[in-house]
Amino acid sequence: MPIYSYTCEQCGAEFDKLVLSASRLREVVCPVCGSERVERRPALFGVGAKSSGGTSTSAGCAPAGGG
Repeated sequence: MPIYSYTCEQCGAEFDKLVLSASRLREVVCPVCGSERVERRPALFGVGAKSSGGTSTSAGCAPAGGG
């Protein structure tokens, strides 16, 4: 179930919406003003910067040593 980002063309509000199916994309309304004139924006989650060194210097999700 994807989360889409939207901008209202009437009031300019930006919001995210969980859309259960593609057929529901047409039913999105602005939560601020109620307008149906909304534009889907590209989602920015999952986009990261490319590291310059090619290797990670952090331990990531691995637990810290010791015990």
